Amino acid sequence: MKTRVALGDDHRLFREALGSILAAEPDLEVVGQGSTGAEILDMVARTVPDVLLLDIALPDMNGVELARKCTKQHPEVKILAVTGYADKVFVEEMLKAGAQGYVVKSAGSEVLLKAIRAAAEGRHFLSTEAIHALVKRLNMDQERVLPPLNVLGPREQEVLRLLAGGMRSIQIAKKLGISPATVDVHRRNIKRKLKVHTTAELTRYAVREGLITI
Repeated sequence: MKTRVALGDDHRLFREALGSILAAEPDLEVVGQGSTGAEILDMVARTVPDVLLLDIALPDMNGVELARKCTKQHPEVKILAVTGYADKVFVEEMLKAGAQGYVVKSAGSEVLLKAIRAAAEGRHFLSTEAIHALVKRLNMDQERVLPPLNVLGPREQEVLRLLAGGMRSIQIAKKLGISPATVDVHRRNIKRKLKVHTTAELTRYAVREGLITI
């Protein structure tokens, strides 16, 4: 019996490439695809796959929230996070949300196939990059002190909350009634004031300060 796999990722090219890889495996079958949280939830309800490959960055909700909903609604579906984020906060939160495993996209197809088969059998699987992210921070409870939230103005805090929630500049602009260029200015100012450089760091800061719950 084939393992029924569903794909949840907002990049069509990645889904198509992954679909081709899985189609070449005699024991795997792709039964559905979705590019937004709403599409993925609907697709899972219709197909009830054995394994759902789920990205974290989606247009309408983050993958942690979606994993939590899928686990509650369809506990029989094994969730495997497949994402570009190799960061401790994402690995931990996806596992807490019910994911069976976590694979960073740079790991390669052989690792992903192993992860899918492990998840289908009810075994946990972390790619090497995910393990390194956890180990790297294992003994780093005394993290560098970051500036307090009040260094950001109210609008900057709102932009930070939306960025950390997975929204893109054009979506934030529409929601706040400002231009995408203004959002980008806020993003640069936020990073400068908080002394961070990546979206993952912004998300970790937002979680730590209680702006979002993932």
